[in-house]
Amino acid sequence: MNKDLTVGKPSQVLWQFCLPMFGSIIFQQLYNIADSLVAGKFIGENALAAVGNSYEITLIFIAFAFGCNIGCSVIVSRYFGAKDYDEMKTSVYTSLIGSAVLCAVLMLIGLVGCHGLLELINTPEEILADSSLYLDIYVLGLPFMFFYNIATGIFSALGDSKTPFYFLAVSSLSNIGVDILFVAGFKMGVAGVAWATFLCQGVSCVLAMVVVFRRIGAFKSTHKVVLFSWNMLGKVAMVAIPSILQQSFVSVGNIILQSVINTFGASVIAGYSAAVKLNNMVITSFTTLGNGISNYTSQNMGAGKMDRVHEGFGAGRNLVWIICVPIVLLYFFFGRFLLLLFMNDPQGPAIDTGMLFLRILSPFYFVVSVKLVTDGILRGCGMMVRFMIATFSDLILRVGIAIVLSSTALGSTGIWMAWPVGWCIGTGLSLVFYFTAIRKVLAESPAKAEAEGEAAGARAEAVFAADAEMETL
Repeated sequence: MNKDLTVGKPSQVLWQFCLPMFGSIIFQQLYNIADSLVAGKFIGENALAAVGNSYEITLIFIAFAFGCNIGCSVIVSRYFGAKDYDEMKTSVYTSLIGSAVLCAVLMLIGLVGCHGLLELINTPEEILADSSLYLDIYVLGLPFMFFYNIATGIFSALGDSKTPFYFLAVSSLSNIGVDILFVAGFKMGVAGVAWATFLCQGVSCVLAMVVVFRRIGAFKSTHKVVLFSWNMLGKVAMVAIPSILQQSFVSVGNIILQSVINTFGASVIAGYSAAVKLNNMVITSFTTLGNGISNYTSQNMGAGKMDRVHEGFGAGRNLVWIICVPIVLLYFFFGRFLLLLFMNDPQGPAIDTGMLFLRILSPFYFVVSVKLVTDGILRGCGMMVRFMIATFSDLILRVGIAIVLSSTALGSTGIWMAWPVGWCIGTGLSLVFYFTAIRKVLAESPAKAEAEGEAAGARAEAVFAADAEMETL
């Protein structure tokens, strides 16, 4: 099921590769959505608020797992595109070992510090205990999340976006069933929601790693494969660390926003918790498509086919805009029905808050989706500084504007209005960086090819002259 992304029509190749990834992330998001859905429907509004409040902190851990995923994926795909299977295997094993160490450190920090962080962000007393309990169980399942993310990154690097889709479809649907069983059947409360995720993600992780090792082992090695390389770890880290910083910075920004939102009471927290899950499902989906474009870009860079990268930008933009149309219509006009999946009161302040959030943000999905496609190409080309500048500018503005506007007569509405401003500015920066960088690379590629051709011609002439001289002698 491995696929070479350096051959075939770019638009067709990219669509075939990315659409299963889009389906995969939808099922991935069902893990978190199922937690909030079951908590809100079967336990109550405070439980929904507790899970949603904890979710912003779990995003920090997800940021590290995501960074390891993309770091491994970009480097593995580059060696796969270059057909260097020995180095490809070393990059896989090095990524797994490095991620294991990082995961152990984060577990220690999480078990010691999460409760204090919940108090720091003004978590209301009525949801503090449940939020802390949910996070403690979540942290115990970090190894499963980390290694599963590494596995999906490896599959993507090999051009296989279908295998992760199959795993996620089964495990996410199972998670919904186990959530309901533990909460409604066994009356385990918020703990049941957390243990259901732990169990289902654990099974998925083990199965995914088994398939990964079988898939990697099928490639023929020409030399003895090095299991761990500091040099390779540095290459992976060069891509992973900026991605981790980017996602962590986003998570910290969201935690700051959560601390502001928490001052408006449990009803606003609950409405935001439900609506932000729907929003994050879309943003994470586009981010995952951006990751697929990074893999496509990296494989083609490894094969020296930069012209295909530029064609991939247009194909990726068209893909996300087609996906945006039904999502924007659904969220803007029928968002209330989606929010009722999490709540029982169709007219309360919580659902009104969630509906306002969706109507302000959803039209701007057309903007932020272009940014995430562009970011995918910048990351795949290794242009991490440009990538980070665009992302951090978006987030800093979003958090700053939210804090300012929330203190005015707009109240919590001012927080939601800050999102589109940050997205528009971040998208503008990403596009400027992309077009200036890609124009330079495309201009260099023909010149490089011409120089290499001239050098090869000169070498051939020298060999011919030498042969002629030998024949004369």
